Amino acid sequence: MRIGVVSLGCDKNRVDTEKMLSRLISAGHTFARTEEESDIIIINTCAFIDSAKKESISEIFNAVSYKEKGKKVIVTGCMPQRYLEDLKKDIPEVDAYLGVADYDKIVEVVDKITKGEKYACINGGDSFISKRMLTTPSHYAYLKIADGCDNFCSYCAIPYIRGRYRSEKMEDLIAEATRLSEDGVKELILVAQDVTNYGKDLSKDKKPMLIQLLDALCKLDFERIRLLYLEPDSITDELIEKIKSEKKICNYVDIPFQHASNSVLKRMNRHYTKEEMVALVKKLKDADITIRSTFIIGFPGESEEDFDELKDFLANAKLDYTGFFAYSKEEGTIAAKYEQCNVKDVKRRLKEIQSLQNNILKEKNKALIGSVVKVISDGIDYDTQSFIGRSERQAPDIDGQIYFTSTELVEEGNIYDVEITSYKGSYLFGRAVQ
Repeated sequence: MRIGVVSLGCDKNRVDTEKMLSRLISAGHTFARTEEESDIIIINTCAFIDSAKKESISEIFNAVSYKEKGKKVIVTGCMPQRYLEDLKKDIPEVDAYLGVADYDKIVEVVDKITKGEKYACINGGDSFISKRMLTTPSHYAYLKIADGCDNFCSYCAIPYIRGRYRSEKMEDLIAEATRLSEDGVKELILVAQDVTNYGKDLSKDKKPMLIQLLDALCKLDFERIRLLYLEPDSITDELIEKIKSEKKICNYVDIPFQHASNSVLKRMNRHYTKEEMVALVKKLKDADITIRSTFIIGFPGESEEDFDELKDFLANAKLDYTGFFAYSKEEGTIAAKYEQCNVKDVKRRLKEIQSLQNNILKEKNKALIGSVVKVISDGIDYDTQSFIGRSERQAPDIDGQIYFTSTELVEEGNIYDVEITSYKGSYLFGRAVQ
């Protein structure tokens, strides 16, 4: 069968999609570029926040519109896991629904629906496989080291969708990473809802095993290993030293601080204080580690004083990259019961804080002019007639890019010395130096 796939949401979802694709390839199926060319359309959905749910629903209805042309539709991932009965009732045209731990059933499901059967399951065990069909450029890939979450932040539905924290076995991850390395991947990006606590559920002493995993991965033939989504209260001095001293590990961390007012952090059920955040930022900066973070604006009960505290923190911390999101009320979470903030206030605060961070980024980019950084080439931008890439201090898709020229041939996936000559917003410009 010819199968078209749409993967929505985070890069953890991307990995699930890539493994699902691999299973389908092994069963002899092929892939189509468009819905028109497809016999079966698969939508791997996200339901993390309201905007993600709306996007998922839109894609499902788009796929269903092809039913009159004889197409079959399968919906997988977070939406079925969270809203299966509602989806079956409201969108009965879908031929099969699979939850977040049911991807190993995809080949069986394709067989069933081609025979006219309907199928729905959200209670699987999703057996581990290391084979992937990469949807990223061939020189970088994501390695999902765990699923679920035990933090139970008051605003977040992830534990209710994906369950408790579950680490993948280290030997499985090493096998998967080895295969990726052999296939030419040069930048390996570790992802989980919380990478810092990897292995805590596997070890006898209930201590994280991230350092041991990193030691094993660093023995493989990667140029870079990047860490995304570290919980602030779980970042140890040992981990900071490992990032600082190991050449293969990028001097980069993504830490979702979420706020900087102690009263808001407490209501969020975050397990640290503003003072601990300040101390952690200092340690990371002293180790020359780039910091990306995300913050929720308009969390229920956020006062102007709380917002001012967040602004003061950002003005002093001068984080390298930040993302700001309006609070999304998620049913079933504790925060959904709290009194909500005024929408106009939230929009104003978002605009104000983004302006503050833009000025910080401008200062940081200006300071880079004249410096030479090592850039991994991600391809060509034909509009600017430039090569594009990233330094070790930039993750794919979220931290901007470096546009550069070169008098010599540039190959995608190789690393080049680039002198920064100018900037615009989050984008840097430069030229390759020999």
